[in-house]
Amino acid sequence: MRILFITYTRIGDAVLSTGLLDHVLRRHPGIGVTVVCGPVAAPLFTAVPGLERIIPLEKRRFSTHWLGMWSACWRRRWDMVIDLRNTPWSYLLAARRRCRMGRPRDDVHRVVSLGRVLGLEARPPAPHIWTTDAELRRAASLIPEGAPVLAVGPTANWAAKTWRAAHFVTLIESLTGPGGILEGARVAIFAHADERDAARPVIDAIPPERRLDFVGRLPLLEVYACLQRAALYVGNDSGLMHLAAAAGIPTLGLFGPSREELYAPWGEHSATVRPPAEYQDLFPAGFDHRNAETLMDGLTPDAVATAAAALWRRLEKAA
Repeated sequence: MRILFITYTRIGDAVLSTGLLDHVLRRHPGIGVTVVCGPVAAPLFTAVPGLERIIPLEKRRFSTHWLGMWSACWRRRWDMVIDLRNTPWSYLLAARRRCRMGRPRDDVHRVVSLGRVLGLEARPPAPHIWTTDAELRRAASLIPEGAPVLAVGPTANWAAKTWRAAHFVTLIESLTGPGGILEGARVAIFAHADERDAARPVIDAIPPERRLDFVGRLPLLEVYACLQRAALYVGNDSGLMHLAAAAGIPTLGLFGPSREELYAPWGEHSATVRPPAEYQDLFPAGFDHRNAETLMDGLTPDAVATAAAALWRRLEKAA
């Protein structure tokens, strides 16, 4: 059997989609897998069992990148095509079974909408990332046994939903200082290489002996393996936040001009916190989110520290 899995360009959306692929792999062990996705998300799938090929699509004018996908796939008859991008080109591929995303619901989490593709909305499969022993060994060398690790993601793909670096510094002092829920913890900072300047105030504020600076220094699956070794993650709404939640660690997502009911970190081990302002007040119709400054100033470090402590104690009690 062979499956063609057409998923997303951005890391966060691709992470949320992995539960569907994991469900199919569990139902059909040994199936051959071809993944179509954006180049940035492609590393998420390099350790997928039965992987035959990853087709990374660079976006082109007039959507001609889909012609490249069709050219790479049309010679094969697929047992299943899962098309989460609803491209008309997937209809031109020979397939025994074809599953398409359709229009996502605007009142349920994206993982639930994705579950509908395979009729699993009642119990949607949770995101799942595959790694090799090499990534796990590398993470163990980067984060050896010792004090617990607070992981932070101080950046995001647009400024309006990015909490200020100074607030992250204050939060880290609160959580890892005397009496904090992670007193004496090491602090791991994660971000993309081109976000280093934005993350620098956080990096510089952490004492070298407790600082784990991973900004732009690790492949994506090593980032995931390192996150698995953290005790808690706090970060902006981003692909990194979804990766942390998929790692199964307590994950607190910071939201403002984005919708937590659709994009909250998935799982019982996760929570969100937002400013007092509602989403529609921060993101009115016609708002140019990519050219706005941060809209997260209503969210105080004390509020985030309180939310982090509540999540920590809830999970501690459940354990």
